[in-house]
Amino acid sequence: MIDIKLLEKKTEDGGVNYFEEYKTSLKNRGADVSILDDLLNLNKKRKEQIAKAEDAKSHLNKVTQEIAKLKKSGADASTLITEMQGLSKNIKDMEQAAADADAEVNKLALTLPNKCHSSIPIGKSEHDNKVVRTVGTPKTFSFNALEHNELGEKLNIIDFERATKVTGARFTFLKGGAARLERALMNFMLDLHVETHGYTEMLPPFIANSNSLLGTGQLPKFKEDLFHLEGTDYFLIPTAEVPVTNYYNNEMLKEEDLPQKFVAYSPCFRSEAGSHGRDTKGLIRQHQFNKVELMVFAHPDKSFELHEKLTTHAEEVLKRLELPYRVAMLCTGDIGFGAAKCYDLEVWLPGQNVYREISSCSNFEEFQARRANIRFKPSGGGKPQFVHTMNGSGLAIGRTLIAILENYQQEDGSVLIPEALKPYMHGVTKISK
Repeated sequence: MIDIKLLEKKTEDGGVNYFEEYKTSLKNRGADVSILDDLLNLNKKRKEQIAKAEDAKSHLNKVTQEIAKLKKSGADASTLITEMQGLSKNIKDMEQAAADADAEVNKLALTLPNKCHSSIPIGKSEHDNKVVRTVGTPKTFSFNALEHNELGEKLNIIDFERATKVTGARFTFLKGGAARLERALMNFMLDLHVETHGYTEMLPPFIANSNSLLGTGQLPKFKEDLFHLEGTDYFLIPTAEVPVTNYYNNEMLKEEDLPQKFVAYSPCFRSEAGSHGRDTKGLIRQHQFNKVELMVFAHPDKSFELHEKLTTHAEEVLKRLELPYRVAMLCTGDIGFGAAKCYDLEVWLPGQNVYREISSCSNFEEFQARRANIRFKPSGGGKPQFVHTMNGSGLAIGRTLIAILENYQQEDGSVLIPEALKPYMHGVTKISK
């Protein structure tokens, strides 16, 4: 959430004007900048309503004291009493108007995206993202490489048709080697991040309330992308980011306890309302998928350093699985709503002859913490500050499964198991029909 006080503050002596900076960021995102004037005008009216109510209450208190003195002296105070009874009713109306104005300001403010960090490229779409490094050489084969869905069906380890019968489109049955490989990947990723990277493992609720989704930024803007449980305030989580970030919702941390690093497995549920038919084939864009999520609560002075580290932790999964990939810094027109800076890890898929996103590693600065009211108390004293939050997939398990199927396929249609996963497959070294 953006600090309205910063938007209102005007600088002197040619200093940085946050309003103009944020306006430029909004423009670079391709958003309508007129919303800023709408917000400030609403906030001005809110302040006026509050001031009006406060002035009326001050007057009421003053006259109430005068009435007490008149009564004590035996004088007639009936006229003033009648006037103050009317004023008291008006004050209630003023306070309600102020509360309504406050709700309108908050509602509009919650739709504003984060301010983009100055280091990210300016652009309109994914085509303007900047590739910062490429690791490994894209695999090629002497035979015609198949896509994961073809491999899965031929090996009888992925069943789309029966999942559609049981539930609907964009659901899948994994069985046999694929199911076992999915489980192996989950355990491998969790072990790596806990034992090597020092994260604390967490198994979160897979259902969250609206306040939690408001805190991480899915609500109110992206409500249509969520699965709502009818008759409740509950939603199926779209990512473990939601429950893990809100673990400290409305809490005050200690500076010496930062950073805090968590890793969590969860299934993820997304309606994909805005996908418009993209990537409907195979496992790329499912309504339900598994993911291992990395989450860090950081001191503001350390957040960008820790963001870089978090990104390398996600990369390490791809390195150990020996999967070719590249890292792209997202431009202003492609970056997510709440992120100030984001790297996408894109794994090479030889069956599709393309790089595909497998993780987004984002630094939200104080955007989520302000919405969720997560602060820390400086050890040397002073005013509490909002923590910085960041997260990234470490990794999306289903897309990692896709990458293994396509990169480790053999000419006979079998799929080899990467060396790093063999201890988790209990003797299985190849998936064959």
